[in-house]
Order: sequence, then structure tokens, then C-alpha cells
Amino acid sequence: MLTLPPSVRVYVAAEPADLRKSFDGLSSLVTQRFGTDPLCGHLFVFRNRRGDQIRVLFWDRTGYAIFAKKLARGRFHLARDLPKGATHVEVEAAELSLMLEGIDLSQAVRRKRWRPGVRNIDVTKQRLMDARGLDIQPAR
Repeated sequence: MLTLPPSVRVYVAAEPADLRKSFDGLSSLVTQRFGTDPLCGHLFVFRNRRGDQIRVLFWDRTGYAIFAKKLARGRFHLARDLPKGATHVEVEAAELSLMLEGIDLSQAVRRKRWRPGVRNIDVTKQRLMDARGLDIQPAR
């Protein structure tokens, strides 16, 4: 399992990339496809056309680093459908970790968990509140 700080985001390219590219080539793809600075410290994930190879480019304050993985059998799958015309999608670190393990996330079921900004119940007052503590009137 990957452990990343909450400030690090993981972006997966929607289109396959030529994985013969290395540091400079992949960093230029980040600028072109993602529209962001490759030196920002986020992870940028690229797949090849067959879907059996992945490269993750990131900057670690001293230089670029690339993590590469080639599956002996099978393909990497994204957990979600991409919006039409999307150049990339943001995924959670846990999704990337499972994807690298070869787990097909499109068939996995995610259980509902509490997240900031999602409604919760104040049991002492039996009323709905959002994460900031503001009352929410239940829909009837």
C-alpha cells in the first residue's frame, strides 16, 4: 500500500503514452496533457497502448523520479469511466496502489465511509449537521 501525504495528488492520463519517453519526455506530457507544472510534487501516471505497463513520474525536491511496472499477464484498469474529452482523472492513492497490484477496481465495491463535508448526525441533539457544524434540514 502506498502512503502519501494528503497534499499529494495522483493524476492518471486518459490517453496512452509512448513509454519509451523518460524524464524530459514525460514531464513535457504533464505540461501538455495535464496543464500543470511537473515540479509540483504530485504523481502523474501514464499507461502504454496495450495497458500492461505503467510509469509514474514525480518530483521529490531534488529531481525527477520514475516508478515503472510491467505486468507479466493482464492489463491495468482504471476504476472509473472518464468524462468525454477528459485528458486526465484524479484518483486516490489507495486506488493507485490497488491498480498497481492488478486489482480491477471497476468490479470492486467501495463501502460508504465518513468524509469531511459529508452529512453527519449530532447524536446529542438528533439533528443533521454538515462537517462545519451547520444545521441541515432533512428533505421530506
